[in-house]
Amino acid sequence: MRTIAIAAGGNSSEFDISVQSARGVAEALNGRYNTYIINIKGSNWYWEDSKGRLHSIDRNDFTLMIDDERVRFDAVFIAIHGTPGENGLLQGYLDMTGIPYTSCDAFVSALTFHKQACKLYLNEYGIPMSGGLLIRKGEQYDSGKILKQIGLPCFVKPNASGSSFGVTKVKVEKEFAGAMDKAFTEGHEVLVESFMKGTEVACGVLRTKQRKIVMPVTEIVPKKEFFDYEAKYSGGMSDEITPARLSDDVTARIQELASEIYDILGCKGIVRVDFIVTADGPQFLEINTIPGMTAESIIPRQAAAFGISLTDLYSSVIDDLF
Repeated sequence: MRTIAIAAGGNSSEFDISVQSARGVAEALNGRYNTYIINIKGSNWYWEDSKGRLHSIDRNDFTLMIDDERVRFDAVFIAIHGTPGENGLLQGYLDMTGIPYTSCDAFVSALTFHKQACKLYLNEYGIPMSGGLLIRKGEQYDSGKILKQIGLPCFVKPNASGSSFGVTKVKVEKEFAGAMDKAFTEGHEVLVESFMKGTEVACGVLRTKQRKIVMPVTEIVPKKEFFDYEAKYSGGMSDEITPARLSDDVTARIQELASEIYDILGCKGIVRVDFIVTADGPQFLEINTIPGMTAESIIPRQAAAFGISLTDLYSSVIDDLF
């Protein structure tokens, strides 16, 4: 039986959600692999046993010492949302240690984590999307000029973050400065994006050596202003309808775009691609290369609608590494 490390935690506001995702993965894989949830927070990398004792990871070779036994991992299932699991840092480390992992490689992870860079890259391939403007911390900006270019309402969000932390829907100019300050608490770059009126949807994609799975489309109906952190992870704060209430043609177009984006970027493992369906059709929003795996998350629900168990879904990603 293979021994799998499930990397969890991270150094961002998404720590708790990542731990929940890791627990969901471990539960699904129980019995098929020997699994260890490895918490990563700064330089503190450890496994917690059933007695609450913490056992450190040797970062020289990513092995785990339990008393006098050294545990070596066959692969790492990355469940860290945000840094260092979603932006390529952990992937680069694992590449150097020679341990296979379940997500996109270091380059693709870094590219997709940088929302504006990813949009500029995909724009060259004709992927439909809204306009956006990047502002770095310390730069002087003129809110009037920005909003004249982008329009109102607009979204102000951290450029390299997930789970909708630090995101604000700005409706009037006086809200802009506060929205910028909020977004800068999550990183040193802020993305200002044009508002797109339409229906938010998400589509999971997975490729292995054996097959490619394009999941059913999920329609997201937040009960708040938009699909923020609370709407994502608090029960009852959004309706996530799978399959989405869309025509067959629109659904097929979303799945086609999600599959195309996966291939253009050279993704690996399970990803989720988000769109807004406007009067002009689906518009690319962002891609999540380490999507949530909690009970409230979209991918597990899409897997159920597709007819694949989470055990088989996660196992297919792991087994594809060997």
